[in-house]
Amino acid sequence: MNLKIGAIPERKAVRITLSLPPDVHEALGDYAAIHTAEFGRKTPVNDLAILMIERFLNSDAAFRRARKSLRQPPSEKE
Repeated sequence: MNLKIGAIPERKAVRITLSLPPDVHEALGDYAAIHTAEFGRKTPVNDLAILMIERFLNSDAAFRRARKSLRQPPSEKE
């Protein structure tokens, strides 16, 4: 099987709280179970959700372009 989320890297995190619809929570739990079966190591749903959000943000070209303009000094934006 070829899951989009591979082995989970170790890294320091910033804590936030999310509320998910029940169907999304169930899907994340199912993904975690399949990921465990694939890689032989239990991974918390939180860790998988973090990587899913990261992959989504990295794959959104319009977001990357808009974000780049946010990071430019005011004189360069014009």
